[in-house]
Amino acid sequence: MKTRVTDMLGIEYPIIQGGMAWVAEYHLVAAVSEAGGLGLIGAGGAPAEFVREQIRKVKERTGKPFGVNLMLMNPEADAIARVIVEEGVKVVTTGAGNPAKYLSAWKEAGVKVIPVVASVAMARMMERAGADAVVAEGTESGGHIGSATTMTLVPQVVDAVNIPVIAAGGIADGRGLAAAMMLGAEAVQLGTRFIVARESIVHENYKQKVIDARDIDSEVTGMSHGHPVRQLRNRMTREYLKQEKAGVPFEELEQLTLGALRKAVVEGDVVNGTLMAGQIAGLVHKEQTCGEIIREIMEQAEQLLGK
Repeated sequence: MKTRVTDMLGIEYPIIQGGMAWVAEYHLVAAVSEAGGLGLIGAGGAPAEFVREQIRKVKERTGKPFGVNLMLMNPEADAIARVIVEEGVKVVTTGAGNPAKYLSAWKEAGVKVIPVVASVAMARMMERAGADAVVAEGTESGGHIGSATTMTLVPQVVDAVNIPVIAAGGIADGRGLAAAMMLGAEAVQLGTRFIVARESIVHENYKQKVIDARDIDSEVTGMSHGHPVRQLRNRMTREYLKQEKAGVPFEELEQLTLGALRKAVVEGDVVNGTLMAGQIAGLVHKEQTCGEIIREIMEQAEQLLGK
């Protein structure tokens, strides 16, 4: 299934693994790339030298293309942007801001730049700035979200820009890939399904929560202060929503989630940790290798699309 995205990135299948902080480290990234997709290192809030180390460890495990997801709110974003060039990374996706100030240096180094967008206006802005493609991410996705659904956002972005569009949010199987292609996308980005990949270093408690999740088990915190985050419900989300409803200031609410993602991913604290996952978690039923996940998705999509 060849598209402008597979050709641009040099990958076999139009499947990209989301750059999830703490989750998307070198084991998972290398496994996704080796299986024919595009693995992305999740820089999150990590320091630049940690990202450099991750890049080098991926290179030790695969010669296939991979990239880095840069959260632009990271205090070391400038340094990480330089590391991406210095280490010869050929793909970068960006989130939580506008990457315009890095584009000239990245383009000069031959880096393909793919911002994540949640609106048509942002997609147009990124195309004008020189982005090579955009990820149109719907509100169904896990983590930080916008307000438009994937079903409504993707076709509007496709109509608004000439660069390739990658669909994200609420996609976990071949049906989702086929649907995204029908909407005009040329690849998909998956996060939640890769959380439970065998190569993922996510704690087994967290993986099991995703596997056990039902369609109604995700909820969004932070809507009132403009920082919405989708995650699986637990004691922490209940307390957060209770305090949010009571009008507790954002700075105080932030203390509830400080270090909470690490608690879930590394320590397996599924009571007080942040269990970022999309609404599609109810469709994720088992742990598989990255190769098995990608093959299963592609076989189903090709059958549906008559490829």
